[in-house]
Amino acid sequence: MPDRPYLIADSHLDLGFSAIQVNRDLTQPAATVRVHDAEPVMRSFGSCTVTFPELRRGNVGIIFGTMMSRTDPNDRWTRTGMYCQDQCHGVGRGHLAYYQAMEREGVVRFIRNSRDLDETVAAWEDPAPDTPIGLVVAMESADPILDPSQVPEWYDLGLRIVSISHYGVSSYCHGTGTEGGLLERGKPLLDALNEAGIIIDLTHTTDRAFWEILDVYDGPVAASHHNCRALTPGQRQLTDEMIAAIVERGGVIGAAFDAWMLDPDWNREIPCWAQSTRATLETVADHIDHVCQLAGNARHAGIGTDLDGGFGQEQAPRDLNTIADLQNLVGILQRRGYDEPDVRNILSGNWVRFLKEVWG
Repeated sequence: MPDRPYLIADSHLDLGFSAIQVNRDLTQPAATVRVHDAEPVMRSFGSCTVTFPELRRGNVGIIFGTMMSRTDPNDRWTRTGMYCQDQCHGVGRGHLAYYQAMEREGVVRFIRNSRDLDETVAAWEDPAPDTPIGLVVAMESADPILDPSQVPEWYDLGLRIVSISHYGVSSYCHGTGTEGGLLERGKPLLDALNEAGIIIDLTHTTDRAFWEILDVYDGPVAASHHNCRALTPGQRQLTDEMIAAIVERGGVIGAAFDAWMLDPDWNREIPCWAQSTRATLETVADHIDHVCQLAGNARHAGIGTDLDGGFGQEQAPRDLNTIADLQNLVGILQRRGYDEPDVRNILSGNWVRFLKEVWG
């Protein structure tokens, strides 16, 4: 770990979900949360890895915090699957209210524009113990948006990046684990998001939906938490052609830390506490490096851990205890030949540059 920690931007953290659905006090260290978690919580969601103190320890000064809810009446695990879209709207607004409460307490500050972003980056060059963590408001599954006419309201509330599907079929698009593309309501939503200047997150799309979105949406695109299908097979990962398309559009791809997306031998049918993964932070670096090799530079790879997004430390890289350990990626990338500017770009600079380009 360097003498002075590098600034890290994490483009996908389900903090609202962790605080509200899992019922965790994220103002406490992860070790405290693990003591507080009941046994059923541990079995369902694993050992906590992300809290605000852990983010500070790891110098993770910029995060994309999600509002995450989807229509999925069969979901009996994550407690984010709802029977109808009105419920999704309520859950999404609840997650947003949590972030607003954390901003009121000075724990985070919303990043809505380039000025906010510049001020956050400057503050984290030499952060004080109480420097707020910069938060970009994101949405995983667009189901909380009741219809396209509501997009300007969400933008005014701070929303800046949206994935229109998640697992299953959303109100607008097919998602992970299904086959199909955009639904009839999908294109009007994309048009409204484009007009508002909201980024489309291509994470959790089907292959067909991925290409349909790129065909009808000419606004900014990225992939907040996605890995490479060439290294880990499966629909959940990006093909080389998809990576090239995102790079061509100027987007950034955040490397995800779920063992399911890193370890081809991970068995989702076996509880996480009954198996162990071979994946390490070196494995994460393999996916980062694959994106960089395809792009021909290090300007399109980033970090989007998804830590505590329905899984815990048991289903993360085996040499990661909490999110503070992201600083260990510095040495790994340096040993692979990445120079200091490239390492800084991968850890935060690429997301910062991308957001500034989008926000003009």
